[in-house]
Amino acid sequence: MKYLHDIGEYFLMLKKVFGRMTKTSVLRGLIFKEIDDLIISSLGIVIFISFFIGGVVTIQTALNLNNPLIPKSLIAFTARQSIILEFSPTFISIIMAGKVGSNITSSIGTMRVMEQIDALEVMGINSANYLIFPKIIAMLFYPFVIAISMFVGIAGAYAAGVLGGFVAGEQFLNGLQNDFISFHLVYAFIKTFFFAIILATIPAYHGYYMKGGALEVGKASTTAFVWTSVVLILANYLLTQLLLS
Repeated sequence: MKYLHDIGEYFLMLKKVFGRMTKTSVLRGLIFKEIDDLIISSLGIVIFISFFIGGVVTIQTALNLNNPLIPKSLIAFTARQSIILEFSPTFISIIMAGKVGSNITSSIGTMRVMEQIDALEVMGINSANYLIFPKIIAMLFYPFVIAISMFVGIAGAYAAGVLGGFVAGEQFLNGLQNDFISFHLVYAFIKTFFFAIILATIPAYHGYYMKGGALEVGKASTTAFVWTSVVLILANYLLTQLLLS
């Protein structure tokens, strides 16, 4: 019953988020701040991880394709498919659940502990809209992060494959273009859009409704990460079934 209560409370929170709106001039400043905190500040870790994971995928593929009858271009094909279909949209989102999710939960949870949310309500401000709506709008830019991750991941794959001597540059480029299906990019960005909403709202829920003191803020951040990851994996499965079946 607790899970049903939490699900119902989550959707009631979403209704409240899109209820009475804060002034546009105030929201604009909050949205730009959230874009900087949640999106821009995450680019460094995303680029770093994407480059080296792209390289690892290439090396592992190359080492397992030791049959001389298998064309070397298949290394690039495998790296491209892995990065576009799963690694960038899903793996990076789970990492972001830790970085972005903990940021959202702790910031809102701290305000709850310090009774700043209650103060907003006393002043007649819709606290859910004021605190959560800018985060949702900021996370709508998340697909740009995933696009950068895809590009850097493939660049890392190229560097590892060509500089490591596993495949010639021309063969790698041929493999990248071989049997490319443009809908796979559409599928990846559709997933990313839903993941962005999950990354913004589930951590916000755990921060907004947390109870207790400073110790509970840390516990709420951990719980938010776990549940965000679970929902991301379930959403990934459902969206894959719907879009690729």
